Amino acid sequence: MTSQSRSELIAKLNGMIHDCLKDYVSRDEPLAILDFPDIRNCGDSAIWLGEMAYLKDRFGKRPDYVSRLYDFSADELKRRVPTGPIFIHGGGNFGDIWVAHQDFRESIMERFPDRQIIQFPQSIHYSSPERIEQSKRAIGRHKNFVLLVRDEESKEFSEKHFDCTVRLCPDMAFAIGPLPERATQIPVLAMLREDAERVGGTDRKIPSDIPVEDWITESKRKVDIAKKLGVASAYLALKPSEVALRRLDAAAHNRFERGISQISRARAIVTDRLHVHICSLLLGRPHAVLDNSYGKIRRFMNAFSGGTDLSYKATSLEDGIEWARRQAAKGRVDEKEAVSLRA
Repeated sequence: MTSQSRSELIAKLNGMIHDCLKDYVSRDEPLAILDFPDIRNCGDSAIWLGEMAYLKDRFGKRPDYVSRLYDFSADELKRRVPTGPIFIHGGGNFGDIWVAHQDFRESIMERFPDRQIIQFPQSIHYSSPERIEQSKRAIGRHKNFVLLVRDEESKEFSEKHFDCTVRLCPDMAFAIGPLPERATQIPVLAMLREDAERVGGTDRKIPSDIPVEDWITESKRKVDIAKKLGVASAYLALKPSEVALRRLDAAAHNRFERGISQISRARAIVTDRLHVHICSLLLGRPHAVLDNSYGKIRRFMNAFSGGTDLSYKATSLEDGIEWARRQAAKGRVDEKEAVSLRA
């Protein structure tokens, strides 16, 4: 896959994102985004930065109110965004795996029955019929909820169970756009989940020469420093109204840079994280893809990002490692040829 075709894919997906969202955002009307991901997972920060990039690039604007799960204020939202849409951060927490996020989402529907609420693209997964019914009732009572989903299965499920507008939309991280090339340091890196969406047990057989990592480990001190610098930038720019937003934005940038620096070290990657797949596409880095516990990654690839030479749907961890080794060796040859041509 050439860099040109990679850029074309990203541009195509960005066009699809805009087709889904353009009717819900205007330059003149304020908006809110709730459930900022103040967590260690770099993928959630990639989504957030894509949401910010979309608003800036397409409408030249920033959200007027932002909150996390635990510092949401209905009064502050009403003061800062008396009219206009309420957006909820995208990701993969719609359903009953990450219950706190679903509880918060449904509470917002109950508190703001007369406001349009738009859910940025999500993957849907439920295990409990009772929880499906609870969500169905919350959405049915609201009447003005727009649900964007990241795969056909989520769309089919939502159209069956929920009385709301449902649209198929790529992940917002693609709005970041192509990332510049970075120098590699190692042949292959295995980026594998260690959380509730992990597949398999603890007996993964990975060759000793391949580093095994996840991207949820962070330096709290560095993130705190980034947040303080973000606050300072708001005051220096004489925009005290942006203190909270710049603080959180700075944390997202810090986490995203950590994740990109981590995966860009390798010439090829093996992963079961959706946003390692997406960020590898943004970087132009070959990667073998395993799935998470409920098929989120394959479903997304089938809808949007599969079928390129950069990504390979591995049948097993061993298969993925073997493919990544071949790509890393090819990449090493290409690097040597590039160096000789420059010489």
